[in-house]
Amino acid sequence: MANGLDDVVAAETVLSDVDGAGGHLTIRGHSLTELAGHWRYGQVVRLLFDGFFDELPGDDELEKAIGNARVEVCERLQPMLGELPALDVYSGMRTGIALLPDGDSLADALRLIAVPAVLTPALLRLGRGEKPVPPDARADHANDMLRMLSGTASPALAKALDTYLVTVCDHGLNASTFATRVVASTQAGLTSAILAGLGALKGPLHGGAPGPVIQMLDAIEASGDAAAWLRNEIARGERIMGFGHRIYRVRDPRADVLKAVVRRLGTRYETGSRLAFAETVEQAALDVLRVAKPQRSIQTNVEFYTALLLEAAGFPKEAFSNVFAAGRVAGWIAHAREQQATGRLIRPQSRYVGPAPDLVA
Repeated sequence: MANGLDDVVAAETVLSDVDGAGGHLTIRGHSLTELAGHWRYGQVVRLLFDGFFDELPGDDELEKAIGNARVEVCERLQPMLGELPALDVYSGMRTGIALLPDGDSLADALRLIAVPAVLTPALLRLGRGEKPVPPDARADHANDMLRMLSGTASPALAKALDTYLVTVCDHGLNASTFATRVVASTQAGLTSAILAGLGALKGPLHGGAPGPVIQMLDAIEASGDAAAWLRNEIARGERIMGFGHRIYRVRDPRADVLKAVVRRLGTRYETGSRLAFAETVEQAALDVLRVAKPQRSIQTNVEFYTALLLEAAGFPKEAFSNVFAAGRVAGWIAHAREQQATGRLIRPQSRYVGPAPDLVA
């Protein structure tokens, strides 16, 4: 039996392919570098949804529909907004999603696209004692998310966030996507399937690592010696956040895309010195890991530069997984629809290794 289902093929998909040996990510026939920074998130949503929903509109019409969905979910969830800030920001978002209808239509899908973008800024503002900013249906998705967070959105930051949402929109049969497909295979609705994905994404071994990357950078800066701090963490058996991946044996291609985005933001968003320091920590980590774990190829992953980008955009580290979900939800929905179309329940077998009962003669 493969430990952790490594190399077990559980689905055939047209949605994405992760080449762990070559360090390439393909999304519906397009390379990541072709999409990130060039296609808007709404365009990539349409790419992922194509063939899974009847009468899918064109790019411009779909982006308008996503904007209208943001307004709709804001109005729908308004009566509950006062209660959700009692939870942490991720649980508040997840609770808000659970209040949506559990259907399979395009309208249901677009509401699920809209909720993380609307609830995350609203919950953060409420947590600061500020009034939520309502969505603008005419705005670009990433632009509106930032506007709802801070009241304004610069074109540079909106472009950076849009590139991030595209970069993380889908990534093979990862833990949250597999969880989504398992629930979808029961013919449950999209909301149920996406809630499964959200549950899996919360764990620090999947989508929960970018926040700890910020904590790591701050701790290393305070210590004044990156290599010593990193060696001490490894000696204590701790993971170095932002490094290593279950599939990639070379550098995660998403890391380079996001690093370039942070570099383009420059000093205007206080990313210049932060990036220079992060690059120093990155090289120290790679050197330390190469010595400490010579039998493994542990390289920089998507979460390392995700942390810097989302920090620059104004999101606190406790909301990083929310923003990850805002991008990945499109992939989850597409995988759920693809799985539902097979009509096949995912039902693997297990091997019992426990004690045998006493048999009565």
